[in-house]
Amino acid sequence: MENKKVWFVTGASKGLGLSLVKQLLNNGYDVAATSRNAQDLTDALGDLATSAFLPLAMNLQSEDSVGEAIEKAVDYFGHIDIVVNNAGYGLAGGLEELSDKEARANFDVNVFGMLHVIRKVMPHLRKQESGHIFNISSVGGFTGNFPGFGIYCATKFAVHGLTESLAAEVRDFKIWATVVYPGYFRTNFLTEGSLQVPQHPIDAYKSVRDSQQMHQDDINGNQPGDPEKAAAAMIKVAESGQPPVHLFLGQDAYEFAKAKIEIIENDLEQWKETTVNTGF
Repeated sequence: MENKKVWFVTGASKGLGLSLVKQLLNNGYDVAATSRNAQDLTDALGDLATSAFLPLAMNLQSEDSVGEAIEKAVDYFGHIDIVVNNAGYGLAGGLEELSDKEARANFDVNVFGMLHVIRKVMPHLRKQESGHIFNISSVGGFTGNFPGFGIYCATKFAVHGLTESLAAEVRDFKIWATVVYPGYFRTNFLTEGSLQVPQHPIDAYKSVRDSQQMHQDDINGNQPGDPEKAAAAMIKVAESGQPPVHLFLGQDAYEFAKAKIEIIENDLEQWKETTVNTGF
């Protein structure tokens, strides 16, 4: 019965989402998966595209489209148990370089698209008094020390914050929420189709250009993380009785997080007197 839980995974035609869907189907789960084009999902899954798999075309930026996809999944499988908000894209560029339009577009997909899914699926999860929502952030949603990724990090910090609040809000309904912080995993995330760059770069930002070049040319294809192992880790967490609110994936994510925590602890102690002496 455990393996008959129904997963709803967004952004499933490539990358971590695709690795997760393949493993879920191989492990006997029922899976509804979304992408902008349903045929891309069917093509990507090949022989795994059986009756246990429901491919859904969904426009993440349309709340109506999101609602329709969730209703189709519930009609097909009878319920949804685990939601993985995986869809999103990267955006490189300095804060001065990126236009308001470019920045808002990243938030529309990475944050507001996720909120569409949460709003539309929560009535079903509340009614059944069970469920688990995984929101895929990034280690860049825990530490922003990446020149040229300020807007992207801001979207992922938003995912971090809203998931913490979500976990507190849904606890009374016996629903879990987990924010996932992957490090660098060897997917197509840093390729042209998944990482957008500024339309009007400013030459003065050498550190931003160097960071952009490093990610596109040096890190891309050489990421240390195995997406298959990341997918397996998420399934393991979903099967646990007490899943965490915060899940870091990757040795690099662990090290980035430890370094950030140390910086915060040092700042707290160094400026403790100033901090605590601000009351009446």
